[in-house]
Formats: sequence, structure tokens, C-alpha cells
Amino acid sequence: QHRHPSWPTMSTKEQDKKKDGTDASPEAEKAVGNESCSIRSETNISHSQQDREKKDLQTLKGFDRQKHVGFILGLDKKTDTFEYHVTEHLRMSGIYWGATCMALLGELGKMDKDSIIKFIGACKHKNGGYSGNINHDPHLLYTLSAVQILALFGELDNGLDKELVSEYVAGLQQEDGSFVGDKWGEVDTRFSYCALNCLALLGKLDKINVKKATDFVII
Repeated sequence: QHRHPSWPTMSTKEQDKKKDGTDASPEAEKAVGNESCSIRSETNISHSQQDREKKDLQTLKGFDRQKHVGFILGLDKKTDTFEYHVTEHLRMSGIYWGATCMALLGELGKMDKDSIIKFIGACKHKNGGYSGNINHDPHLLYTLSAVQILALFGELDNGLDKELVSEYVAGLQQEDGSFVGDKWGEVDTRFSYCALNCLALLGKLDKINVKKATDFVII
């Protein structure tokens, strides 16, 4: 092929670069560099994740799942102990803690679901709130626990009066955005958490002033 005299010539070195692909533009070199960094980063993350998994397995070495399951299932059978009676007012939350642990262990099905649902029904009050045990006063803490238990068992849509429960929770919000736990008027940020969690599970956050609720916690 004939070349025009005004055409730029390419040196042998440049031709070699062209052939083996090393004659890249600054943008191309940057892209290659970024890709290299990305690959190294992904490799490091992968190794880091593997290291964490090894450490987790080492930590769990000797973890006896069935002993934990047996311990939780046995808690409600030890009805003649001092601890059982002095925690009577916490029973609803205790069931939630136990059910959550069993769910994490993949053993929720071993809990007596029918008895638990019946107990929750017996703790329901006309105002929409739930108490920590039968014949106790309703409280926001135990109302949340009741809703959480029903959610764990997939029973939120089976007989729960979401409107009434959400009205009870919303009625506990104060003008400054805070929440009281019950009719006695104690204010605590944990009640803010309970209210927001409960209403979120029920899909009823529109019942309260969320802006005021968050401002109370933050400001």
C-alpha cells in the first residue's frame, strides 16, 4: 500500500504496541486500572468473608442447639419456681423472646402455637391494648410483644383487630411526639420504639405524627 508523504509514520515500537494492545489511551489505562482495583477489592472482600465465616464456626464450636431448644421449651413448665411467679407480669414479652429465639434456631414449630394464641387472646383489652399476663393492665410494651408474636406465627390477619390496636397505640402519643406506656403517664423513648414498631407491623403508621415522634427522639 502506497502512503501519502503527509501521512504520519508509525515507529516499529509503536507498531509493536499496537499489535499487542499495550498502546492504550490514558482513559483506557485508567479503566484497566480501575478494573484491576475492583478485582483485588472483591478478592479481599471474599477472603475477609471467608475469614469471618471460619471465626463464626469456631465460635459456634460446641454450641448445642438442642440444649437451647430444650431450655426454652422447659421455661413454661417450671411453674413452681420463685422466678416464674415474680416474672408473671412479663409473660407476654417472655413468650416473644422465646419464640424469637426458637425462630432463629429454626425450631418455632416446636412451640405450642395454639396455646400461645389463646393466651394472647386472654390478655386482650377492650381498648385495643394487651397486658403482660391475664388480669393485668394493658401496656404498650406488651401490646407490641403480642403483635410481634402474632407476626412470627403468621397470624396478624387472623382475628386481630388492627384498627382497634392501632388506635390504642396512637392514643398514647403526646403533644411533643413522645409516647406514654399506659394510662399512668410514664414517658420513655423505648415507648417511642414500641409504638413505631407496632404500627409498622400493622401497616398503620399513618395513625400517628411520625415527624413529631422522630423529632422527640432526635432533638
